Amino acid sequence: MRLHIVARGKIGRSPEQELVERYMKRINWEMKLSELPEQGGKAPKISDQTKIIALDETGENWTSKAFAELLNRWRDNGVREARFLIGAADGLTEEERNSADHFFSFGKATWPHLMARAMLAEQLFRATAIIANHPYHREG
Repeated sequence: MRLHIVARGKIGRSPEQELVERYMKRINWEMKLSELPEQGGKAPKISDQTKIIALDETGENWTSKAFAELLNRWRDNGVREARFLIGAADGLTEEERNSADHFFSFGKATWPHLMARAMLAEQLFRATAIIANHPYHREG
């Protein structure tokens, strides 16, 4: 299953971009990052076998293990792509919100969208490590 981050805004060369790249390279699953302009632009076409998770402060606050279980279940059920939407500074568009199967939050705090990309990339690496029984994720 492909993991696809679709984010509004160009991240450019920055510490956040370095973190995103670091974690994406460590993920053994197919990965893709698509950047859209702050406003407008079209997201890449989706298939019937795509699940969409929108990052939003009002979303569910899953544990890393619950997040991994969701991705694992989707993969086992033939989902071809898990797409993660990150809005611009003003959040998600109405169309993006309406397309989501789930809403996910990194807590009640508001995070800069560039930092949210890095946090999502780390959580995707952590989830795939949990699924692979890799020791990166330690329960304590």
